Amino acid sequence: MKSLTPWISSQRRFCWVCLVIITSLSVLIWYNHVARLGGVTVTANVGLHGYVRITFGNTEEFLNIHCKQCALVSSSGQMLKAGKGEEIDHLDCVIRMNNAPTVGYEHDVGSRTSLRVVSHTSVPLLLKNETYYFRQSADTVYVVWGPERNMRQDGKGQIFNVLLKVARKYPSVKIYAVTREKIQYCDRLFQNETGKNRMQSGAFLSTGFFTMVLAMDMCDSIQVYGMITDDYCSQANHTAVPYHYYERGRMDECRMYHVHERARRGGHRFITEKAIYARFQVQYF
Repeated sequence: MKSLTPWISSQRRFCWVCLVIITSLSVLIWYNHVARLGGVTVTANVGLHGYVRITFGNTEEFLNIHCKQCALVSSSGQMLKAGKGEEIDHLDCVIRMNNAPTVGYEHDVGSRTSLRVVSHTSVPLLLKNETYYFRQSADTVYVVWGPERNMRQDGKGQIFNVLLKVARKYPSVKIYAVTREKIQYCDRLFQNETGKNRMQSGAFLSTGFFTMVLAMDMCDSIQVYGMITDDYCSQANHTAVPYHYYERGRMDECRMYHVHERARRGGHRFITEKAIYARFQVQYF
């Protein structure tokens, strides 16, 4: 597929040792009482300590999924007419972002969703169709990231409070929060790769960045769908597509990327992040 990034191969594997040395920071994963289902591994009382389940109990429950082959599906308009739905659905785990739909787009993006990484700003969008996301799709794992002001757990975190209510209403749904320590880790990772302090440079990490880091934590191999390379938008003959495949009539993808890349405050550095992903492939995959 022309729109797919060429730098991640579905055939190549990387070991957990590679994961724990990224920028000299470690994520320790213990394997104990392991049960395997196909390419998905579920562990008991262990997992990735950067992702904690939102629950009413006092017990810390960490995200405990390990997949052999993952499909990371971009929300980009590059997915339109991709025809990769069947291929995506055949991989062990399918990772999507925010409220990106599958209904009506199955031929291009597939129908399965194993895990969905959600920005704090997209939580209200899920709630608009909560029956679909939290009842009909109850087998999907949700991982939500957001700043401390929205995700704090002292009763003042607005988004955390909303998610806590969802967890009470739909107890079978697994909703996890990205911990403050993991967000700080991602900030340091961005600075190590760019030489720029994220906050001082006015940048906000995108949902795609958190998704890529999580995929590297939980997957042996990653096939990315619909994500362009960092030089794509500078090519004279690049194709103009919607920023999101499910939103027509908005600013096209490359224009949106350039606006954010140049923003002095509050912009996602989409193009810079694509260059970082390319270096990840060379260094760690």
